[in-house]
Amino acid sequence: PARFEADAERFTLFVESAALTAARPHEAVFFPYTDGQVESAAPQTMSFAPDGLVIQTQTGWQLADDARRATTDEVSGVLVLTGTDGRVDAFEVLAVAGEVPAGLALSASLGSGLGIMQALFFAFLGGLILNLMPCVLPILSMKALALANKSHVGSAAKIEALSYGAGVLVTFLALAGVLIALRAGGAAVGWGFQLQHPIFITVLALVMLAVGLNLSGLYEIGAGRFAGAGQKFATKGGVTGSFLTGLLAVVVATPCTAPFMAAALGFALTQSAGVSLAVFAALAVGFAFPFVMLGFSPATLRLLPRPGPWLVSFRQVLAFPMYGAAAWLLWVLSQQVGPDGLFAVLTAALMLSFAAWCFGASRRSGSVAGLVIAAVALLITTTLVLRLERPDGPVASAPEIESVLGYEPFSTARLAELRSAGTPIFVNATAAWCITCLLNERVALSGQALADLFAEEGVVALKADWTNRNPEITELLAAHGRNGVPLYLYFAPHAAEAIVLPQILTAGMVISAVRSHRADRAGL
Repeated sequence: PARFEADAERFTLFVESAALTAARPHEAVFFPYTDGQVESAAPQTMSFAPDGLVIQTQTGWQLADDARRATTDEVSGVLVLTGTDGRVDAFEVLAVAGEVPAGLALSASLGSGLGIMQALFFAFLGGLILNLMPCVLPILSMKALALANKSHVGSAAKIEALSYGAGVLVTFLALAGVLIALRAGGAAVGWGFQLQHPIFITVLALVMLAVGLNLSGLYEIGAGRFAGAGQKFATKGGVTGSFLTGLLAVVVATPCTAPFMAAALGFALTQSAGVSLAVFAALAVGFAFPFVMLGFSPATLRLLPRPGPWLVSFRQVLAFPMYGAAAWLLWVLSQQVGPDGLFAVLTAALMLSFAAWCFGASRRSGSVAGLVIAAVALLITTTLVLRLERPDGPVASAPEIESVLGYEPFSTARLAELRSAGTPIFVNATAAWCITCLLNERVALSGQALADLFAEEGVVALKADWTNRNPEITELLAAHGRNGVPLYLYFAPHAAEAIVLPQILTAGMVISAVRSHRADRAGL
């Protein structure tokens, strides 16, 4: 099915096919059978609606004439599609006059214009910067503790550094494989998709709690009667621990998207599986690079103080970032499962803490009863986690930001309605588990000056909350060369494309985007 609309200047064709939207062709060109219906030399722009493809171009002389246009009920021709792999397909189209939905133009931003070498470089650079993002800070505690223990200076330090890098690489490639497979199966997912599932967030929060309790000394792995065996396999344990630290670092890093990284991943997921995995591997290498290089720099490690009693206190202090990460994850979870679900998870956390205490006490005393009680507590913890469900109704989110900019919930239909009316629009694609998003909202998007400008210009703010899975928001991200949040868009009145704002945002950037188009309208 196809429909067309035309006025004296613009011709718009809509081909209804969800398969075409999912296929993401690189280019689409329409050739009408009747000469003069469209301007043959004019450029054609392609965009996507939720259930089809939208093509716009300049109206030809046949339809520019009001009388002829009024009597034209059908337009037929050939639609030529070019895929990202260079494949060309052609379809015969018979379009009837009717209403055409507004499409989301695929942005000509960084992500859609990258080549393979640029994408690899940006992925590496994004991985480096990801180490500085706030979501990775808890894992820096574990890295700092490993570096402070100078008993592994020398070849062992290099081996552990490489083990950490291997953990990072394997985990990134595993996430990439799952993401590629889900998308190939038609699922609307993107970077950080696992954080849209309450059970995953619950498990991650409990892991953070368990690591914190271990750093606080509540329990020790390998203590008591197994101390000798633990000493014997100290080197092996260090390598395994480094690998697991790399794994955990990647999992905890997924709530953040660093500069350059979003463009690289947006490119990766429009390419073949081999290219996608190569980009994710470059991201992993960049993320692991600083810590691996420290392991290969004995001079740097020698600058650290010698291990001693201070290391025990240092280890205990580093537990608190882990507790902080667990608390933040519980806040995210409260927006997914509501108060009843949160109570169940807090009960699970209590049982996990009790299990850790029983385990530690039994190892110190040699008692088997403590191990049995710990196992029962862990079983209760697991049961509570697996029975976790989302509430039937919507869960209210924090209202502070909404009271400043007056957000409306995002929907493709609402966006199309506002664009058709020529209303300026600001879209904030965010998620409760995205720390970068939360920082931007509190630093850049909560000022009164921005709210006053939006009111003055009539800008409608839409919040695309991706905390839980939402195919329309995933489609919005993909249409602008992204596969994760944050994404900030400004649609000027009647503009063909949105302005894609930076991921690290300031209020001045948003104000500048709004005022620049106001100046254009004034002819300045």
